[in-house]
Amino acid sequence: MARQRRRIQVAIDGPAASGKSTAARGVAQRLGGFYINTGDMYRAVTWQALERGLDIEHDPAAVAAMLPALEIRYRLDGSGVPVLHVNGAPAPQSEIRHPRVAAQVSHVSAIPEVREWMVQRQRETAELGLIVMEGRDIGTVIFPRATVKFFLTASPEVRARRRLAQPGETLPGATVESVAADIARRDRIDSTRAVAPLRPAADAIVIDSSDLTIEQTLALMVKHIEAATAPRRRRKP
Repeated sequence: MARQRRRIQVAIDGPAASGKSTAARGVAQRLGGFYINTGDMYRAVTWQALERGLDIEHDPAAVAAMLPALEIRYRLDGSGVPVLHVNGAPAPQSEIRHPRVAAQVSHVSAIPEVREWMVQRQRETAELGLIVMEGRDIGTVIFPRATVKFFLTASPEVRARRRLAQPGETLPGATVESVAADIARRDRIDSTRAVAPLRPAADAIVIDSSDLTIEQTLALMVKHIEAATAPRRRRKP
């Protein structure tokens, strides 16, 4: 499927380390679309709050007050690839994916003012055409009328092992047990927050990738997307 201007939104929601980013990136590549990582947008806000020395967990009002000073959006680079920018410059991956950011991002994403501020910034990416967006409330809040919605999950142990395998995502000395405990804590925050809690959309296709390879997961997703976007056959009179 060639890259196109037709507006198609593929929403991929799920808990931490469930493989959303890998799946979304792979699906976008196979369909010629644009991959949008909303988690990185929240990480960017978290990074900026930490840079300002804010007490994220105990002073969410200070985080909310910081927002007018931020410009966070995806812009296409010279190759036509969406790149997250913060105040006009590409967001440094080494900073936004640092363990100190990972430890605080769920607290930031639970702040109602932050989530409300993010909605329009995430929705405007639909102007690009075919987008594959991953996060925790894409199918329920950001694009409730998305063309296809997925909820991707995996067992706690599998998710912990995947997180450990990601360079820079965990602190030195982290174990499967410690990472699983941290993921469980983040799940609890994400699923119990008052605004846009983590949950599958009523019409989402739930995929448990615990026993699936990435190729199997991608093939399954692409099959559903192609079925949903295929031109309807005209009925014979």
